[in-house]
Amino acid sequence: MTTAETPQSTPEKTGEDETLAPLDLRSLFVAGVHFGHPSKRWNPKMSEYIFGKRSRAHIIDLSKTLTSLNTAKEFIETIVAKGGECLLVGTKAQAQGAINEQADRVGAMYINQRWLGGMMTNFQTIQARIERLVYLEDAFAKGTVVAQTKRESLMLAAEVERLNKFFGGIKEMEKLPQVLFIVDIEKEQIAVAEAKKLGIPIVAIVDTNCDPTEVDYPIPGNDDSVRSITLITRHITEAIASGKAAAKLAREERMAAEAELEAQEAAARATAQAAAAERAAKEAADSKKAESKAPKAESKAPKAESKAPKAESKAPKAESKAPKAESKAPKAESKAPKAESKAPKAESKAPKPKSKSKAAAKKTASKKTATSKTEAKADDSK
Repeated sequence: MTTAETPQSTPEKTGEDETLAPLDLRSLFVAGVHFGHPSKRWNPKMSEYIFGKRSRAHIIDLSKTLTSLNTAKEFIETIVAKGGECLLVGTKAQAQGAINEQADRVGAMYINQRWLGGMMTNFQTIQARIERLVYLEDAFAKGTVVAQTKRESLMLAAEVERLNKFFGGIKEMEKLPQVLFIVDIEKEQIAVAEAKKLGIPIVAIVDTNCDPTEVDYPIPGNDDSVRSITLITRHITEAIASGKAAAKLAREERMAAEAELEAQEAAARATAQAAAAERAAKEAADSKKAESKAPKAESKAPKAESKAPKAESKAPKAESKAPKAESKAPKAESKAPKAESKAPKAESKAPKPKSKSKAAAKKTASKKTATSKTEAKADDSK
């Protein structure tokens, strides 16, 4: 019996109070997780997950499915517990209902309509459209829609419906998800390519016609059965819920630790303030004691002042010695005129060389006149 020939039962609407079916081989077998595609459509890379072949269709090894599913759940729970987000992706008809229902149950993000190209690689543009959706929804809720005519209001309502169709599950997504859960990687090839380009790990249900090497955590199983998709998706969302609970608990513990630290700091501040107040009181008491001792010090001050006249009485003695030094000074001044009287004598002796020079000049002049006369007589005689 092929996957197409298996009876497709509609998923039962389960309440939140219903307990999750245990994850064992029986539950997987009842959900039809073991049915694969016809053997002529298989991918040889799935050979390690294939148990055998029945009626020209492959049968998936449920023991490996169980192991892979547990590993994927642990990984997703760890990522979400650290504050990450898991995006559920399933746009095929069999997966749309299960993805929407299970994601709403735990408050996870999901895409159950057509995957728009660039949903993650061009997230800035997608985020602008999400903001537009949120703005229009708020405007309609508050009745502040600006429309000139009825036709314009209808166009805005149609825009809100269209944006909700594609972005309704990611309206609260402010950043890229840390992990993707994909149903049927053959149909969601664009999502797989974008996740691989951005380095986002992928957890996916892989059927016998898929390449398990394309994803990080493959879960071999039937991706065409509604019951199979619902069962696996429910276990994945339970891991998301557990991770969120762990993250909330860690956040509360961190807040409690911060509150305790703040309380300790407040107690330390109170202790420091009390110590400071005690020191201030002690300093005030010490200052009072110092002020009380101050009059005693002032009473000792007159005694010091009484000693001061004695020092002043010694000062006249020093002044009496000063006139003696002044009496010696005139003697030195009397010696100074004697030196000055000797100076004119030296000056009176100085003009004598000048008189000698005048006499020599007269002798030379008389000699010149005599020679001139003798020369004149000689000329006359000639």
